[in-house]
Amino acid sequence: MDLEQIFKEIHYNIKAFDKDVHIMAEGEKCNHLMILIEGEVRGEMTDFSGTSVKIEDIQAPRPIAPAFLFGEKNQSPVTIISNVATQILFIPKDEVIKLFQKNAVVLENYLNIVSSRGQFLSQKVKLLSLKSLKQKIAFFLMEQKNQTAKPRTTQQEMAEILGVTRPALARTLGQMEEESIISYTRGEIKILNEKELSRIIVNN
Repeated sequence: MDLEQIFKEIHYNIKAFDKDVHIMAEGEKCNHLMILIEGEVRGEMTDFSGTSVKIEDIQAPRPIAPAFLFGEKNQSPVTIISNVATQILFIPKDEVIKLFQKNAVVLENYLNIVSSRGQFLSQKVKLLSLKSLKQKIAFFLMEQKNQTAKPRTTQQEMAEILGVTRPALARTLGQMEEESIISYTRGEIKILNEKELSRIIVNN
């Protein structure tokens, strides 16, 4: 059964959002599987101090918060905000279950996505648990190094991901460059001393 035929047999709707629209609030109940089919959104989380921390940007085509559709506490862990004009496909939870019953491939793909998201979130929790900014930068750079696809990250985007101000990030990057741990040229960060980055994560 192809995808077009599957969608003919379930109920769903598509909604359009302008830039900077709050699509879902942190803590809101997840009753639909949301699939980003056009545009880009970001997930933001508020820490205990009230500071908004960007968790990630999500580009189409990708599901949004698929791991929180089921479970006893099926609430969104983040606030979802559109970065640009965006379209999202909404499938009610009971229709998602029908999809799983009709097609094992859809179920397997969904489980793979949920597992990958769980792995990503565990790394994000570890990042946020680090105390010093230098530790967070070191962890972030090592994670970027280990990715197969290395997206270019601006200093502003990196500051948002780490939950710090851009000036504070720039100062610490400058210090790490003076210590010959990294080099920072034309917005590109290169690791010069991987061993020292690993030491910072554990001991700093």
